[in-house]
Amino acid sequence: MTRTAHVLLIDQVADWEAGHLLAELNTGRFIGEPWKVVSVAASDQPVSTMGGLRWLPDITIAELDPTESDLLIMPGGVGWQPGQEEPFVAVAKQFLNAGVPVAAICGATEALARAGLLDNRPHTAAAKEALEATGYKGGEHYLDQRAVAADGLVTAGPQSPVQFARATLDMLGLMSDEVLEAYEALFHRGDPSAFPVLMSI
Repeated sequence: MTRTAHVLLIDQVADWEAGHLLAELNTGRFIGEPWKVVSVAASDQPVSTMGGLRWLPDITIAELDPTESDLLIMPGGVGWQPGQEEPFVAVAKQFLNAGVPVAAICGATEALARAGLLDNRPHTAAAKEALEATGYKGGEHYLDQRAVAADGLVTAGPQSPVQFARATLDMLGLMSDEVLEAYEALFHRGDPSAFPVLMSI
């Protein structure tokens, strides 16, 4: 059965932050089989991205059911602010409580921090100071790493879209250690010697 990833589209979503992850899931080129990628927004109206595009969501938050998903992706963006983020954070909490993996990057991590969802689990973000500004209580669990996967949650900062993809694909068990290393070597470090490993899949 085809697995499904849901990606949240908050207003002014950061186009690029989940790009690597979405490309691998949707095409299946390095993971064996493609996933179904479903976009989710607060309403059925187009969502503007930081890059100036207008994305039409597939479904609304009200239609989203964790039992029908294998992954929730939370890209960053300008819209992660109190007053706008609450419905999206509530969905993330539902997914985590249901044992469905969640992957959050950049501004989405700050929203999770404001909601107390990072208080008791290892995590990272754009910077420790960015999370401290939210007033959260999880500072002792902050790790100065590109991406962190723990307790069914992947977190990363905006400077780490490749590591965000790698950590999520690893958490899902979709790539071997050798392929994961080659993936990061090629797409982050530009190492052409990694290309044959990926092409052999």
